[in-house]
Amino acid sequence: MKTLKYFCSVILASLMIAVAGCQKVLDLEPQDKLPIEDVFSDPAGVRLYMANLYYQLPIEDFLYFNSGFNWNPGDPNNGGQVRAMSTDEAVHSEDGGIHLGPNGNNDGDNVDNYWLAGYELVRDVNLLMDAIPTLNVLEEERDRLIGEATFIRAWAYYGMAIRYGGLPLITESQEYIPGDAESLKVQRSTEKETYDFILSELDVAIEKLPDVWNPAEPGERRATKWVAYALKSRAALYAASLAKYWNKAPLQGEAVDRGYVGMSPQDANGYYQASIDASEAIMDDGRFGLYAPNPASPEEAAENYRRLFQNPSIAESESIFIKGYTIPGARRGHNYDIWYTPAQLANGWPHPGRMNPTLDLVDSYESYTNPGQEAPVVTTTDGNVDNYNGYNPDRNYLHFDDPTALFANKDARLHATVVVPGSMMKGTKIVIQAGYIEPDGTPRIRTGGSIEVDGITYYNYGGPTTNDYSGFDSFGGNNTKSGFSFRKFLQDAPVTPGWNQSTTDWVEFRYAEILLNYAEAVVESGLGDVGRAAEALNAIRRRAGHTTEIPLTIDNVMRERKVELAFENKRWWDLVRRREYHEIFDAQISHALLPLLDLRESPAKYIFVRANVQNMNPRTFLIRNYYLSIPGVGASGVIQNPTG
Repeated sequence: MKTLKYFCSVILASLMIAVAGCQKVLDLEPQDKLPIEDVFSDPAGVRLYMANLYYQLPIEDFLYFNSGFNWNPGDPNNGGQVRAMSTDEAVHSEDGGIHLGPNGNNDGDNVDNYWLAGYELVRDVNLLMDAIPTLNVLEEERDRLIGEATFIRAWAYYGMAIRYGGLPLITESQEYIPGDAESLKVQRSTEKETYDFILSELDVAIEKLPDVWNPAEPGERRATKWVAYALKSRAALYAASLAKYWNKAPLQGEAVDRGYVGMSPQDANGYYQASIDASEAIMDDGRFGLYAPNPASPEEAAENYRRLFQNPSIAESESIFIKGYTIPGARRGHNYDIWYTPAQLANGWPHPGRMNPTLDLVDSYESYTNPGQEAPVVTTTDGNVDNYNGYNPDRNYLHFDDPTALFANKDARLHATVVVPGSMMKGTKIVIQAGYIEPDGTPRIRTGGSIEVDGITYYNYGGPTTNDYSGFDSFGGNNTKSGFSFRKFLQDAPVTPGWNQSTTDWVEFRYAEILLNYAEAVVESGLGDVGRAAEALNAIRRRAGHTTEIPLTIDNVMRERKVELAFENKRWWDLVRRREYHEIFDAQISHALLPLLDLRESPAKYIFVRANVQNMNPRTFLIRNYYLSIPGVGASGVIQNPTG
């Protein structure tokens, strides 16, 4: 079984029958709990405990908002702000520019508190590790449990390391002795020691975890050695990038002097090799591959790519690790469909349209006519794509009968990820229009209203009511302000207007990422098989409908990562690990595309204007924000990260 999926809610429901009174079993505080030895004395209790460990994993999925992990908030503005909106991928329809610092609203309680949540997960794993030798199970099962627990602990430490750098490494349960709090204090290890520890933990997991748990029991879906290899591929690449690019954004202070943050460029190739080896283990096994790797046309490629994220279970060869959502409501579903569906498809839900992909992202997708290069949207006869000053009557704009014609040759993944003006979704034409140019040349942009020309009424936003369009009207914050709406992950079925009704599954590790990790590690280090890395890169592109191969370069690899992994919460960490955030986000403002109806033409035609996102505050990422402030250092004695 190649698709690994854990359904915490299903496991919990079934195990409540087997373990009577276990409602409090996950509560490790002193009050109202079963003794820990009682939990581990029953195999059903162990499974319940393990389900809770999986639930605590730092997976940045549909429930990962700027308010925290596993978070289903009821505030559509605050809760709807996700990692993509803190990057150049998207903006929020109601936000003027999400802050980028650890104390700003893009991180808030989420990443600051993961120090606490991460160590809670480590503590829970260590308790299980203490109990495993006492369990009345076969030795093979005992080894597998050790592998599973070690894998979860490695992931917990990785989730903290990418935020804080070097960590206190606690591998055994700690017991508080009254009056002796000092014995519980553990100082940080260096950043290098921390990543070395994470990789060594994953090596243990790889050795002890099975290829599959039980092929005859499809419901038993847990981490395998391949999932551990996938995390090692990702974590080693992260460490390699930190080492190679540390000097692009150096910091100062005691934490730096002690090595708690910072690594040497000389360490990079060792980590690149580790990533290459882990990736090759997955590539060599033969059970994994790209879903629908050879489409007959770009249209087929777009449909295949879209279906992959609507239902990852159809892509068993590509989906290495899936987090499942099976029960709507009651915090067992998620809210992507209600928050991010275009306004026209809201089906009575009052808060749609919050995810607005940027023109910057759209520009990154190639065209089939010029492979290997970004293809910025050209809107004027002079071809200038760097002018974001809005409509200018002295410029010569290209005219289109159909707004979708502007994107006709774009990479298929764009059309499976982003709703462009005039495209179809759920059988409805999505109207995204910012205004019109009156017959006398007067521009009416983002103003509302209508005009009659030759007996035909034209509306500024493309329709007479707020149910008829999805763009630019500020009413309720329900319409895109970037000129694009969101498609990836969203279901074909009508929106169910209510909290947590979506049950789309989340793919945390998929084969395409492994290929991209491999290609990047090879091109950055000069190690590994260059020909195989180039083939890995081009295999992903063939799946997207490209027929021309491109060379293995770091620019080509990173462009592919940007478009292939868009909105999968990878872009933020790519910019952090490669130390590019402060370079790109230096008074950064995202960009929009304004579709306008030119009524000077008969019949009327569309023109497009490249512009800044309206009312967006410039965003600057400070070098000190590459590491987050550690909470509670006064009590713990842990050395704080650089703050200046």
